[in-house]
Amino acid sequence: MHKCFLDYTKCSVPIIALLPKHWDAWLAKQEAAAKQWLRTINFLGTKAGSVALIPRCDGQLKQAIIVLNDEADFWSFGTLPDILPAGHYHYAEPQSINLLHRAVMAWGLGAYEFTKYKASTKPLAQLLLPAEIDADVLEAKLTAVYRVRDLINTPTEAMGPAELAHAVLQVGKKFHATVTEIIGDALLLKNYPAIHAVGRASLRAPRLIDLTWGSITAPKVTVVGKGICFDAGGLNIKSGASMLLMKKDMGGAAQALGLAEMIMAMNLPVRLRLLIPAAENLIAGNAYKPGDIITMRNGLSVEVDCTDAEGRLVLADALTEADSENPALLIVFSTLTGAARVAVGTEISAFFTAQETLAQDLLVCSDEEQDPMWRLPLYKPYQKILDSKLADMCNSGSSPYAGAITAALFLRAFVQESTVWVHIDSNAYNVNYRPGRPEGGEAMAVLAVLHYLMKKYTTH
Repeated sequence: MHKCFLDYTKCSVPIIALLPKHWDAWLAKQEAAAKQWLRTINFLGTKAGSVALIPRCDGQLKQAIIVLNDEADFWSFGTLPDILPAGHYHYAEPQSINLLHRAVMAWGLGAYEFTKYKASTKPLAQLLLPAEIDADVLEAKLTAVYRVRDLINTPTEAMGPAELAHAVLQVGKKFHATVTEIIGDALLLKNYPAIHAVGRASLRAPRLIDLTWGSITAPKVTVVGKGICFDAGGLNIKSGASMLLMKKDMGGAAQALGLAEMIMAMNLPVRLRLLIPAAENLIAGNAYKPGDIITMRNGLSVEVDCTDAEGRLVLADALTEADSENPALLIVFSTLTGAARVAVGTEISAFFTAQETLAQDLLVCSDEEQDPMWRLPLYKPYQKILDSKLADMCNSGSSPYAGAITAALFLRAFVQESTVWVHIDSNAYNVNYRPGRPEGGEAMAVLAVLHYLMKKYTTH
């Protein structure tokens, strides 16, 4: 059980959630002392996200008030572990079981801290878990999201390809999954030339990490995650400022692992396969170069126009392998393009799919989970931007425009037209604090996709 929760009954402080429009009616019912206290601290109850602590006559905390944005707002509860003093709390009079579950989830996500290098600074405010909450589901989600955040937040010196593989192995052992690796020059022997090319300049060997779990007769759901553990840009080197957060370039791999962990923890009736191409894109005498031509795993030749467009290269090899098994659903997570951030910002995950039903279902799940996703087009006429005079295609576009779309079109070339697939291009990082979502690594789109899978593959 996460330390921010209690699974036993104790005397606890009630948390009252109100909407601004209900403030006056609620205030009118309160005791004179509470009214006077709220006047004293000038708490008006009209600003969404604001919190007030009301004391008892003996100075102990009597209740906490939080003002929500709307009836569906649960993320605001995620600010409480940062604000409330140490003690025991419970949600009073929740509007619905669904909102209660999401509010508790927001509390748990807001209680997260990355403490590998710095001790915790948060007060230990603990929330009483009501009987209506499925503690096992809550624990599974929080454990996976915490893992995603920890992996992304960990500096590269402690999170290279081997360490990323170890994280997958740990999760695999927990659920009796099979985990294998193809490492270093063995990638060439096994025909993964792009993963090898991108990662060969690092002293830490590139690899393909492969996890399988579930009944072989169940629908095949394959998840692929970009595992560039550090991206210096290769010979097309990034600036210092652009390189500063490149420890998060394995965010797609972390998100893919997080989703895989939730799938296994909830025992979804699927045949799961997780593929993570892991490498560092560095500079050395043997680094791959602009102008190189790589014959990919599926036989297509790719001219390297830019070594800083490496993520799509390693993903292409993994996608070819993933697609060879004809999965029922293929999901790709990556921190692929800055262009996607320009298009939708840092808080929304851009996604691409050719399947209309899948797109609409994901948007619905995104809205229900308040895990924002937005569809961008696989606009085929832009394929010409990837044309090469020497090879079947270039890895980077000839135009500065539509970079997220051309990257998605590049990946599309390594998946059969008949395959149901979605490519998710997210920031995997909160650049600013938001309730329940502290600054740092983040499992963006993961909860939305899990929600979709739960709807699709379970009947409850």
